[in-house]
Amino acid sequence: MRLGLKLFLGFFLIVGIAAFFVMRVFVNEVKPGVRQAMESTLVDAANVLAVIAAPDLKAGHMADGAFAAHMATAQRRDPRAMVWRFPKRSIDYRVTVTDARGIVIYDSLGQDVGRDNSRWNDVYLTLRGQYGARSSARTPGDETSTVMHVAAPVYDPADGRTLIGVLTLAQPNDTFDPFIAASQRAIVARGAWLIGLSALIGLLMTWWLARGIGSLSRYAKAVSAGEPVPPPRRRHDEIGDLGQALETMRRKLEGKAYVEQYVQSLTHEMKSPLAAIRGAAELLQEPLPEAERQRFAGNIVQQERRLTETIDQLLRLAEVEQHGWLQRRTDVDLVALCRSLAEDAAPRLQAAQLQLDSQLPERALVQGDAFLLRQALSNLLDNAIAFSPAGGRIELALEQQGGEWQVRLRDAGPGVPDYALERVFERFYSLARPGTGQRSSGLGLPFVAEVARLHGGQAGLRNVPEGGAEARLLLPAG
Repeated sequence: MRLGLKLFLGFFLIVGIAAFFVMRVFVNEVKPGVRQAMESTLVDAANVLAVIAAPDLKAGHMADGAFAAHMATAQRRDPRAMVWRFPKRSIDYRVTVTDARGIVIYDSLGQDVGRDNSRWNDVYLTLRGQYGARSSARTPGDETSTVMHVAAPVYDPADGRTLIGVLTLAQPNDTFDPFIAASQRAIVARGAWLIGLSALIGLLMTWWLARGIGSLSRYAKAVSAGEPVPPPRRRHDEIGDLGQALETMRRKLEGKAYVEQYVQSLTHEMKSPLAAIRGAAELLQEPLPEAERQRFAGNIVQQERRLTETIDQLLRLAEVEQHGWLQRRTDVDLVALCRSLAEDAAPRLQAAQLQLDSQLPERALVQGDAFLLRQALSNLLDNAIAFSPAGGRIELALEQQGGEWQVRLRDAGPGVPDYALERVFERFYSLARPGTGQRSSGLGLPFVAEVARLHGGQAGLRNVPEGGAEARLLLPAG
């Protein structure tokens, strides 16, 4: 199981369990909470009715007095109320009044008059000066139809202290069950939304963390495989710090390996020129004819030039390879670049008796480093000049192919031997020039290939049927 999935499942499990228990507590607390609120309301109403009923109870007109008449009128009323989403069309209160002995002398429904209620908890406790309330089944044995009863003492209106009876206010519990059920459904629905939102947040957080860790993983694998890759995007957190630490470690390790590799390469390439210079210098110490002396002195100058060129090319290639990616990108017009190179190469072309034919569009934009692209094109043009015979023609063409610009440089030389076609882009591999037999540093084409890779393109070299070789540089269009 991948880390991102583990993080998401763990987050979702924690949130889901917490939400489940919280919702369960809320749902379980809704019913007793509503009933407690209703009981508080019944207590207020019972005490108000007890004060109103006191004169009739004192006068002995509880059944036919003003209180009974008003209650009968109230129970016939239609409230026409809309409580939350539920219509209320009747009065649900039932009022019973007992005397000081607990005998029912008034029942708003007219059912229990004369019954002894002194043993019911509401009447029993109230007659003893305590708060009396009970919840009992409307029909004996049916626990699904319970009724809440709240009692209030009825005091003698003359002194306000003598207990003359008990008024009990009752309301069926099923009258507020719809409100309980609606509240529970609302809690469950909002809980489901909460879990869903938490899952979405967890998914986003997991994606964010997994994306950063995945980026580090891909970067580490690419570095392990020796691929030149840019460091992970800068982040201001622990993952970003880890990425920067990995990049610093990579630079130090690669820098050490790079130095060792280039010291070995440079040492190897310097052996041949230095041996030639040493041999010529030793011979010049002996008496020699002037022609021989000039030849050996020229050989020293030639080998020094070769050594200097190798070092310069190696430094340029090292600078490009060390970063592994472009440090900055700007709009570069390849047309302007090619025309500038043609102008700079005009003296060399004239000295070599060569003609440069250019086929360029009006504009060709790419994103990249203008200096590196100029160096790469300059290396290709130098090769074309070096391998073209006097009186030859070099063709420079720039054309668009799909989403890429292709730069083509074709010379009229002998072409590249078949055995060398696959090696021309190897470091330090070079072919003898047709005119002089001399070899270059073998770093020009590797430099071109590296610049092409940095720009997301590629370089190639092939022989053409008409004769000569054609170098190609493909770059993504800007």
